[in-house]
Amino acid sequence: MSTFNDTFLRAARGQEVTHTPIWYMRQAGRSQPEYRAIKEKYSLFEITHQPELCAYVTRLPVENYGVDAAVLYKDIMTPLPAIGVDVEIKSGIGPVIHNPIKSVQDIEKLGMIEPEEDVSYVLDTIKLLTTEQLNVPLIGFGGAPFTLASYMIEGGPSKNYHKTKAFMYQEPAAWHALMDKLAEMTIRYTTAQVKAGAGTIQLFDSWVGTLNVQDYRAYIKPHMEKIFAALKELNIPLIMHGVGAGHLAKDWNDLPLDVVGLDWRLSIEEAREKGVNKTVQGNLDPSLLLCDWHMIEKHVKPILDAGMKHPGHIFNLGHGVFPEVQPDTLKKLTAFVQEYTAR
Repeated sequence: MSTFNDTFLRAARGQEVTHTPIWYMRQAGRSQPEYRAIKEKYSLFEITHQPELCAYVTRLPVENYGVDAAVLYKDIMTPLPAIGVDVEIKSGIGPVIHNPIKSVQDIEKLGMIEPEEDVSYVLDTIKLLTTEQLNVPLIGFGGAPFTLASYMIEGGPSKNYHKTKAFMYQEPAAWHALMDKLAEMTIRYTTAQVKAGAGTIQLFDSWVGTLNVQDYRAYIKPHMEKIFAALKELNIPLIMHGVGAGHLAKDWNDLPLDVVGLDWRLSIEEAREKGVNKTVQGNLDPSLLLCDWHMIEKHVKPILDAGMKHPGHIFNLGHGVFPEVQPDTLKKLTAFVQEYTAR
């Protein structure tokens, strides 16, 4: 294994770096021809349950693009079956829950994860990557309680989260019981990832932007404080990310975490003006990856310039890579970011 590249970890902690580190959410899979060839033979479930294969998919973008971090290839639904959620990943739809939460009794039926027994294949993949295959940090991750609950209550993806929010407002005691259970599951699951070798944890609260600030503080934030306070004991950088959640950036900054993820709706300058003083991650609109290079560069430079004004910027997209993106575009963008920000 070549010299370990810790640029991502240094930036996450707000330390001096030789260049702005870069990685992409959903960089493993989807747009890569090698991955599509694998998907012709195996489902996501089958890939993640085979450590050698899953490690290959995870490290592929590091080898192909030269990014400064790898992100474990798996789904935020991975730990849910262990607590009694009947979830199926349906092609073209996403996660479908066959036993949705409708009452406090449904919440009481949920069990608790024992990661070493229930998701040993995830931990084996991490060990393989971090002891033998990677020369960059491995990002482990989990879904945050609100986003997981939204699938569990709606029964699958939703455009409006009406059932979730109605349950939250109408059944506050049951809601907090569910959040508490999911928070504990997330702590156990992500702690096991770190103990297996993950160098950082990112929590995806993909759909929490549907809530206003007041509701976030009342129904979500205490549970996020509990999760991050527990993970802080592990002494690794912690990242928060959501989509359409710029109005929550200051509240995230208040949590015991290290990196505030930004999507493209809130600029780095605006985040700083709102009082975000921690490392920020982001935040190119992924749609731009379909444009010609001149247009991509035009939008990337201001993000990098803003990021270099303060210590602590990790370049990423505001959301994940989508299948139509050309691998060559990501390779060129990675090299550009690293060269443009070299210091």
